[in-house]
Amino acid sequence: MEDTNISCAACCRKKHTPRSEETVKSLKNRLNRIIGQLGGIRTMLDDNRYCGDILTQVAAAESALQSFGYLVLREHMETCVVEEIRDGNTAIVDEAVELMKKLK
Repeated sequence: MEDTNISCAACCRKKHTPRSEETVKSLKNRLNRIIGQLGGIRTMLDDNRYCGDILTQVAAAESALQSFGYLVLREHMETCVVEEIRDGNTAIVDEAVELMKKLK
């Protein structure tokens, strides 16, 4: 079933300014740690671990993912949003605000 909240155009857009190799490496490292945390939660379920311990790990994974999102948002503001405003597209501010709301 197709997700009607995400249009193909939104998923297929690319940044005008590429991320630096260092930024990509850092983001991938963080994402891999989050994936590892999620795998750990799966293992905890398989091991029939105490609910409170699992919830603690869920909270840690959520926090890590939110931090990851804020890093991407910061880069978006510093690159994509600035570039669009320089090109006269002030509507990008509305998009940025909506993205911030999603990360709450």
